[in-house]
Amino acid sequence: MKPKVLLYKPLPNDERQRLARHFEVMAFDGFHGHNEDEFLAALREAEGILGGSGIKLSTEQLEQAVNLKVASTISVGTDQYDLNYLARRNIPVMHTPGVLNETTADTLFALIMCTARRAVELSCMVKEGRWKQTVGPELYGTDVHGKTLGIIGMGRIGQALAKRAHLGFDMKIQYANRRRNPQAEQTYQASYMDIDNLLASSDFVCVMTPLTAETEGMIGAREFALMKTDSIFINGSRGKVIDESALIKALQTKQIRAAGLDVFQQEPLSADSPLCQLDNAVLFPHIGSATVETRHKMITCAVNNLIQAMSGDLSQNCANGHLLKNIR
Repeated sequence: MKPKVLLYKPLPNDERQRLARHFEVMAFDGFHGHNEDEFLAALREAEGILGGSGIKLSTEQLEQAVNLKVASTISVGTDQYDLNYLARRNIPVMHTPGVLNETTADTLFALIMCTARRAVELSCMVKEGRWKQTVGPELYGTDVHGKTLGIIGMGRIGQALAKRAHLGFDMKIQYANRRRNPQAEQTYQASYMDIDNLLASSDFVCVMTPLTAETEGMIGAREFALMKTDSIFINGSRGKVIDESALIKALQTKQIRAAGLDVFQQEPLSADSPLCQLDNAVLFPHIGSATVETRHKMITCAVNNLIQAMSGDLSQNCANGHLLKNIR
């Protein structure tokens, strides 16, 4: 008899069929009030679960998953799970790092370009019929090439961003990280420094850290006050890494020039958010990896992870492997 797997995110036919060859699939189109009873009944039977970052399963809900052996998510981020809780139950959480590095770096650089050149604001001006004369100094943007980019979190995506900035736009790279990254220093002449110095000396600041207890709220009023008044802030990590109200104030008072955001404290972002009223804020709907090619690679990776982990192979992409080792 095949192990039972609870699927709560739509998959393309090829990956759905591959999953069905290995497991008895109990499929749901998300998890919501209309299917809660059926979903929780399936969760109680499931040995594996496969979903994405858009649905958070609480510890109370997972307590009902008495047969659960593996959780696999179609995302790099795992903040929708309590990793410590699942590790205590000896349940690995599998995720999809690596396959979205380049695409996410593309998105971050798009935010850099859009904010620097005021692309969204000026595009709206044209579409709304407000372009009546040659653009004057009050609508000028700022150059990107030759400027200084500060990256907070020099992981895989941070390095992919550094590659674009340094090799493509001759930008000076500086970074803050838990540990030094010799490869980034050698390949992109990146300078290692503490966060305060990075904030004070960068023209563009990009945050690319995971959301943890240590990073939640790490960028707030104090940090925005350290930044140059003509600097631009980019967030492609998680919304809760920054104090959104402090960012809004910094933008409203022109304490910083602009911000480009792909993530928010609450998603989807409400239309009545003050961010939506600011011309100096470029807002993307969490599209870092949202391309046809990359999303399919992520799904393939997540299915592979589930198949391998269910057979006992945790050698790749186990997000809480260090916690499992400590418990074991």
